[in-house]
Amino acid sequence: MTFKHLFKAAAQWTSIQNEEIPKSKIYSKSHQVFIEGKPVLNVSAAKSFKGDPALFNPEDLLLSSLVSCHLMSYLYVCSQKGIEILSYSDHAEATLEFLQDGSGRFIEVQLNPRVIIANADQIKEATDLHKKANQLCFIANSCNFPVLHHAICETL
Repeated sequence: MTFKHLFKAAAQWTSIQNEEIPKSKIYSKSHQVFIEGKPVLNVSAAKSFKGDPALFNPEDLLLSSLVSCHLMSYLYVCSQKGIEILSYSDHAEATLEFLQDGSGRFIEVQLNPRVIIANADQIKEATDLHKKANQLCFIANSCNFPVLHHAICETL
């Protein structure tokens, strides 16, 4: 049996005249995303695409989704195996390939989780569980590019 869940988001953008370049064909990339019951998300293009560098951009959000989903999937599989996690951090990177025709796509994401666990005897199993977490991650399962893991598991 499958289970489906519907997620909804709304976007709003309004034209703002660029006073420095009257009647410019350069549009502001800043906009808002609304998700019911949550704070408004102010979004722009990445700085390299003439966006506001102070705001989140879709590329930031995609990478953040992968980092967060892997973390939650990993916490789940470790709890199933009785592995006590004391801390988890990740410094992930995503590579975007930008083509001459203006299109582009992510070609790879590298997650670099560093996990501190309570029991040194479980380090190998805790490290191996990143593969299972990746298999369960909804976001990674939705990507058409590799999501690689370079995990470090250790104890205090």
